[in-house]
Amino acid sequence: MKKIELEIVALSHSITQTHSYAVVLGEVNGLRRLPIVIGGFEAQAIAVALERMSPSRPLTHDLMKNFMMAFNVELHEVIINDLQEGIFFSKLVCSSANDTVEIDSRTSDALALAVRFGCSIYTYDTILDQAGILMEDDDKKKKVTPVTTETGGSDELKTMTMEELESLLTEVLDQEDYIRAIAIRDEIKSRKK
Repeated sequence: MKKIELEIVALSHSITQTHSYAVVLGEVNGLRRLPIVIGGFEAQAIAVALERMSPSRPLTHDLMKNFMMAFNVELHEVIINDLQEGIFFSKLVCSSANDTVEIDSRTSDALALAVRFGCSIYTYDTILDQAGILMEDDDKKKKVTPVTTETGGSDELKTMTMEELESLLTEVLDQEDYIRAIAIRDEIKSRKK
């Protein structure tokens, strides 16, 4: 089967499930999108890596990357290789000096590691046919940034003063709520322009 390269194009609250998030993968040089529902912790781990934030202590996926690097294990690619009853299955293609292995992984964890290692993400046509969404050509042209994080509450942020925003940013960073921190940081940036 031919592998199709994907990229993360959006990360937002899930419309279909409360307390969940959706990561949307887009076909590189194509119009298909693959939405995947993930948990809050995994969404936060992906957002932290995408935004190049530095938590005060390593998150689980940072620890995994540090562990792999300490033992000279390289992550080459992530492959979303199966879909069963609405659940995506993935594998990590890793190598050391002696061997290349494929390791079973939850897709959300695989994506969090892919962002940290900067490696490619792939899937197969059959999975995109089953669960993908075909975007109109005009919709693809409207895409402004490679990743959008929609966290809600942006109206509330617009009513706050800069001092309140900076205080809130410090507070949510202390609580390690990195997804909300991104929205606050973006509001602060937009006001400084």
